[in-house]
Amino acid sequence: MQLDIKATHPKSILTATGGFLKGYSHSLNPYTGCAFACSYCYVRKLPVSIFRSQPWGTWVDMKQGAAELLRKELIRAKKKGPVTIFMSSSTDPYQPVEYEARITRSLLEVMTEEKPDFLFIQTRSPLVTRDMDLFLQLQDRIRISVTIETDLEAVRKQFTPSAPPIAARYRALHQLTEAGLPTQATVAPVLPSSEAFGAWLSKAADRVCVDDYFMGDGNQGKRTKALGISKLYSEDQLGWYDPEAYLRVIATLKPYFDEDHILVSEQGFAPTL
Repeated sequence: MQLDIKATHPKSILTATGGFLKGYSHSLNPYTGCAFACSYCYVRKLPVSIFRSQPWGTWVDMKQGAAELLRKELIRAKKKGPVTIFMSSSTDPYQPVEYEARITRSLLEVMTEEKPDFLFIQTRSPLVTRDMDLFLQLQDRIRISVTIETDLEAVRKQFTPSAPPIAARYRALHQLTEAGLPTQATVAPVLPSSEAFGAWLSKAADRVCVDDYFMGDGNQGKRTKALGISKLYSEDQLGWYDPEAYLRVIATLKPYFDEDHILVSEQGFAPTL
């Protein structure tokens, strides 16, 4: 499918935040729209998507001048108090367009000069390793979270056919962790996985966050239900579409992770090192 990529010229780049992202002063989205088009993405039910004529996943807007805006807004924000940034809440900062557009990298370059108090990076793309040089300049105030919802590639293809392969994400997470950067594996949402999931994840990171549709879509699972996600589950997988399913994942993690390094939903996204 052809991806419609356009340049936009926003008037601001930092968005004041709260709610699920409590503890953060701002969210930062280098793009609007996301080519990964995950079937369960709650953003599909937000105004940014529903008021667009094109289907979610078929368009991406690049925010031109983002770095210049960020520099000005960061300087102003830091005068008012601590600045804690979540990047990104409604797009993936390392989706394919970033290979050439490099908007995310330009924002990170600004942040190495005008350092925020804390930066949380959320992605499911192996491209994230490209910016390790900048992460290392921020490593005392950054956490890099890589989404790995399952250890089963067939399940990934079932739910997120346009997203990067699981093995590539796993290698990226391992590389970031080996470099001494604060990282975490994020199992969000909980998808069908194997009994070996916990042991496998523990070799790539020492911290994990588990989140599901019911805790993490911002509306107790109602947004996800409206997407009809349950229809994607085969008959023998339906037990995973359940508010208690996350406990199955935690059971595989407990033998391999310290108890305080297994975090659930909001805990795992909080601005702490």
